[in-house]
Amino acid sequence: MKKAASIVMAAFLALALSACGAAKSGEDGKAQSASGSAVEKYTFGTDATYPPFEFQKDGKYVGIDIDLMNAIAKEEGFEVEIKPMDFKGIIPAITANQLDGAIAGISITDERKKVVDFSDPYYQAGLSLIVNEDNNDIKSPQDLKGKTIAIKKGTSGANLADEYAKTYGATIKYFDDSPSMYQEVANKNADATLEDFPVISYKIAIDPNAKLKIVGDRLNGDFYGIAVAKGDTTLQKKINDGLKKLQENGEYDKIVETYLGSAAK
Repeated sequence: MKKAASIVMAAFLALALSACGAAKSGEDGKAQSASGSAVEKYTFGTDATYPPFEFQKDGKYVGIDIDLMNAIAKEEGFEVEIKPMDFKGIIPAITANQLDGAIAGISITDERKKVVDFSDPYYQAGLSLIVNEDNNDIKSPQDLKGKTIAIKKGTSGANLADEYAKTYGATIKYFDDSPSMYQEVANKNADATLEDFPVISYKIAIDPNAKLKIVGDRLNGDFYGIAVAKGDTTLQKKINDGLKKLQENGEYDKIVETYLGSAAK
């Protein structure tokens, strides 16, 4: 009798442990919703040093990209985990299956499309030329001859800076993050930098000690896209569907206006 009771108890415990395990997010990337149905969970990389698109405030990750990704996930019924990392490591992490995707102010380029797929474009940025507020000598890329450009590694700005280095004989100093790049120009250790227009506009607007200014017109018209693993049409479709719904119901505009105002959409 004791032996039979022990067998029943062991079976009960095994069942209970199995049920507990099923309620947690597992290796298949699924979690349980409040109703008990499976909810897909995806990990997205971002660069948390890129306001107003992604940055840390009061211990939380916020910004246009973060709010947008969370809104898409809510609209499409999946969960998203945001993983901050250096920008230059984001696409390699996707190709190595360490991330499901990324939203980090990533410009859609032909080179990147060779290794990852993108959502529909969600924001037109475009690069601007930035100099120290006291610099009146540099007004266009042609004035970069013999000058030093501070630039963040792995960005579309870095690609354009390489072109300017070849064309105008400029020297490039590379950095891992945007704040260090800005500081180099603010301290006059570099003559100029290249940054996406909405990002640098936000920086200058909120930081009275930025010591930076934008010169000339936008240098190009890059579009941002949400990156996913090559061939992951399922996740790509979910993102595109969610993005379209947010654009149609006005939520997208509200998110952008929260950080940039209605004039910077």
